[in-house]
Amino acid sequence: MLACWRRTLQNPAMNRRQFLKCAGALALAPVALRAAEPKRKFKLGLVTYNVAAQWDLATIIENCRQAGIEGVEFRTTHKHGVEPSLSAAERRDVKKRCADGGLSIVSLGSVCEFHAADPAVVKKHIADCADFVKLAADIGARGVKVRPNGLTKNVPEEKTLAQIGAALVECGKIGADHGVEIWLEVHGKETSEPTRCRKIMDACPNKNVGICWNSNMPDVKDGSVKWSFDLLKDRLLSCHINDLNSKYPYQELFTLMRQHGYDRFTLCEYGKNVPAAEGAAFLKQYRQRWLELAT
Repeated sequence: MLACWRRTLQNPAMNRRQFLKCAGALALAPVALRAAEPKRKFKLGLVTYNVAAQWDLATIIENCRQAGIEGVEFRTTHKHGVEPSLSAAERRDVKKRCADGGLSIVSLGSVCEFHAADPAVVKKHIADCADFVKLAADIGARGVKVRPNGLTKNVPEEKTLAQIGAALVECGKIGADHGVEIWLEVHGKETSEPTRCRKIMDACPNKNVGICWNSNMPDVKDGSVKWSFDLLKDRLLSCHINDLNSKYPYQELFTLMRQHGYDRFTLCEYGKNVPAAEGAAFLKQYRQRWLELAT
């Protein structure tokens, strides 16, 4: 096409048919380029933290339905009440109500963490994770989100990261037994550094365990997230996004996801509570902005 353009400039005597042929090729060039770009395969969902923290289950389902939000991560301790304490009948009810409302239960957002110096505390969190795994299996969720939440004072960093990785191996085995993945959120004052999450993943070869991208500013280097994305993309299983009008380079992130073939959810974890009555309108606006950046 560039050669055709050069011939047009260099040959004023070009006949009308040749000119129109070249002009047509040039006009189609943007279409061809767009067609060559990978299409977006990922969808938009909602983390109940913080937007929907005060919404009950019926409100979550209805607001998501009105806004075209396709999936949800139920974060623990919120008003929806989707917790390991649910009975078998209550679990069936949650699964049915979400299915009837067209809402996919993507994951459960636990606060299980494994950096404590006390082995008994780590063991308790692994047991808690197992409870969330069983709930996820019962209600049809794909994953359970866990987190690192910082380093341990007076303990070598490498030891703490290896300890987290070892605990994740155990959680991953439990998850695999129930058909549920374990997603490590890129989280915590020190542990949100992508290089540290990479070390945790290296200490956890269990492929049933992966990364939940969390859209943190430590991801960004010289205005770009490519360096951190490339560091973690081989273990990418989930993604949290927040304020789409912030300085975080979401358009670049979504482009990298398209190129990588990411086909799961990007889950809205906007940082403020939204009143239930305003929820559908907020989610519609959020989805419109997401479409502008992700398409």
